[in-house]
Amino acid sequence: MSRRNAKHGFTLIELLIVIAIIGILAAIAIPMYRNYVIRARLTEVTNGMMNIAAAVASYYQENDVFPSASGKGNIQTSLGVSLNTLSKMGAATVTNGLISVTIADIGTEVDASTLTLSPTTNSSDNSIAWRWGGTCRVPYRPAD
Repeated sequence: MSRRNAKHGFTLIELLIVIAIIGILAAIAIPMYRNYVIRARLTEVTNGMMNIAAAVASYYQENDVFPSASGKGNIQTSLGVSLNTLSKMGAATVTNGLISVTIADIGTEVDASTLTLSPTTNSSDNSIAWRWGGTCRVPYRPAD
C-alpha cells in the first residue's frame, strides 16, 4: 500500500490573498468608522441647537421678532436654554434668529468650524422652517 503525503498548511499565495483582502477592508472601514464617530459626537451640538431653535421659535411667535443673544450665559438668561454642560459646543450666538455655534473637541475635521441654523418664515401661516449651514463640511451636517 502506498501512502500519500498529505500537505498541511496554506500556500504563500493563499496567505497573500488573505492579507490583501484584510488590507482592502481596513482601508474602507477605518474612514467610514471615523466619519460615524464624528457624526455621533456632533449630535450633542445639533441637539443643543435644536433646543435653542425651539426657544427662538417660541420667542418669535410671542413677539413677532427674532431674538438676539451672544454667549451661552446670555442665551440661558434671555431664552431659557442652558448650554453650559455641552462640552462639544464652543461659542454660541443668536443674531436675529440665526443660531451660530462653534464646534470644539470633536475631531480635526470639524473643530473650530461653525454650524448654523437659519430660520425662514412662511408669510401665509407664520410658520418657521430651519436650514442647516455654516463652515462645517457638508457630510457632517444634519439634513434639512
